[in-house]
Amino acid sequence: MGDEKLIAKLKEGDSSAFDEVVTTYQSMVINVCYGFTGNREDAEDIAQDVFIRVWEKIQSFKSESSLKTWIYRIAVNTSLNFIRKQKFHTLLENLDNAFSFATKGPDPEEADREKEQKNRVREAIRLLPKNQRIAITLKNMRDLSYHEIAEIMEASVSSVESLIFRAKKNLRKKLFKYYFPGL
Repeated sequence: MGDEKLIAKLKEGDSSAFDEVVTTYQSMVINVCYGFTGNREDAEDIAQDVFIRVWEKIQSFKSESSLKTWIYRIAVNTSLNFIRKQKFHTLLENLDNAFSFATKGPDPEEADREKEQKNRVREAIRLLPKNQRIAITLKNMRDLSYHEIAEIMEASVSSVESLIFRAKKNLRKKLFKYYFPGL
């Protein structure tokens, strides 16, 4: 069923249409939530909240974006709200998958260096301003286009480009200090 028909049925309260939305977007929503929490159980719990919000808010959906983008935006916002409620100090504390470094062998010293590098990258990202953190996470972790990120963040494409440019610049500065102390 196409988006327009699906949305119309959802607005009528059709539970089979809702089941179709859950089936279609559940994996995407869980992955988005996992990207922000780093915890599969939390991601699944948040995903349930996302679909409850979709059901409750479908009447306010105006088709200014695709259904997928609207659900994606709800997933991002619900994840951010979850993190705030849990009083986490970072959005990206457990994103090993997003910025992982390949293990090059059983050398314990090498493994320790790689772990330290991951921690430095995560810490540098954690210190970015909120919108830069969100934009760089969506770009690097989900490999979304600037247009998709703009829709999710409800910003212009040029704003997203600027956020990602500034995030990369800030990360370079922060990580340069780590790799080249005293320069």
